[in-house]
Amino acid sequence: MTKRLPCPPAPGPLEAYAVRDDLFGTPAQRRGFRDYLAGLLLPRDRHKTLTCPADAEPVAGAQHAAVQRLQFFLSESTWSQEEVDARRLELVLADPATAPHPGGVLVIDDSGDRKDGTATLVVVGAAFVVAVEAA
Repeated sequence: MTKRLPCPPAPGPLEAYAVRDDLFGTPAQRRGFRDYLAGLLLPRDRHKTLTCPADAEPVAGAQHAAVQRLQFFLSESTWSQEEVDARRLELVLADPATAPHPGGVLVIDDSGDRKDGTATLVVVGAAFVVAVEAA
């Protein structure tokens, strides 16, 4: 078996989550995962454009190397979205702080859109379904 090559670590406490990267076979995929994770979870002005997770300006930074790496990771790299999503659900359901319970559910919504009311149902791309409040 070949030795697993390292990739640059994710910022701060994100690396503790990012080390669960065994679903990504190459250093470039593991780096892309870390960059995308950091871009989504670190404070940014906007999360809806691909340039933001890469920390680049929306139009002027579109050709920046970090943006192009992230674009390749998300659209061309050969990793399984289904396996990554299954792992995400496994981790969420295994932790009592994030697992569903009779008092409600954890809502994960990456859209950044404001929600109002007690029963919001949203599907954002192929990402997340937001559940309703428990009665």
